[in-house]
Amino acid sequence: MTVIALRPRPPGWDLLARAVIEKRSVTARYHGQDRLLCPHLLGWRNGRAKVLSYQAAAPTGDPRQHWRSMFVDELQDLAITDATWFTPVNYTANAVGIDLIEIAVEL
Repeated sequence: MTVIALRPRPPGWDLLARAVIEKRSVTARYHGQDRLLCPHLLGWRNGRAKVLSYQAAAPTGDPRQHWRSMFVDELQDLAITDATWFTPVNYTANAVGIDLIEIAVEL
């Protein structure tokens, strides 16, 4: 039998997991900037929790630049919002920067 140790979940994990499962948008502060995020998957990179989100209010019009992989423990002031959640056509669950995916949007 293989036993996999559960990793401790950082604050914000449960809220982001709910947002991924329910396809809900989230507001947060990341590195001092306010973000409107559409979380698509949660996972791990070198033992740290990460979220892949589509930034609904990114500064560029290029949809490829809206994707952001962020460490969950660096997000602050997380809140689920009523803003529209969406995904562009270039979404893939093969996230760069995330080694182990635990929760992903089902399209």
